Amino acid sequence: MLEDIADYLATTPLAMAMTDSTWLFGAVEVGHVVALTLVFGSIALVDLHLIGLVERGRESHALIRRLLPLTWGGFALAAITGSTLVFANPQGYFANGFFRAKIIALALAGINVVVFHRFVQPRSMAPGALAPRVSGAISLVLWLCIVSFGRWIGFTI
Repeated sequence: MLEDIADYLATTPLAMAMTDSTWLFGAVEVGHVVALTLVFGSIALVDLHLIGLVERGRESHALIRRLLPLTWGGFALAAITGSTLVFANPQGYFANGFFRAKIIALALAGINVVVFHRFVQPRSMAPGALAPRVSGAISLVLWLCIVSFGRWIGFTI
């Protein structure tokens, strides 16, 4: 089924544009890197705060509320640009182990953020509480994996 989807994507006008253009893939990739910088930077700041390594004097809710729009904006741009990059070689991406690992890590990061906002943040955000520290550590590790796997995709396709 994935092979059929990849074969279809490879025949789309976007795929043709991504492979025929001398500048389009690079421009989309630059956009993806900028978006990932916004996402990872804002998430890492919150995670390091939750772990207790930065911004110790700040209230967690205020920091999260301030950075959330930047995180979501960067994530939206990263999702759009990342999806667009796949069109350049859908068969290669879908067969790539690092791409699959990145998608799994993204799903796990999504689950972690839902658990954090639904269960952890409303209940136990006192300084030094264990649940926010664990959630922040899990998030930081997952996002380091996402960025690393993404980088390795370029070397293995």
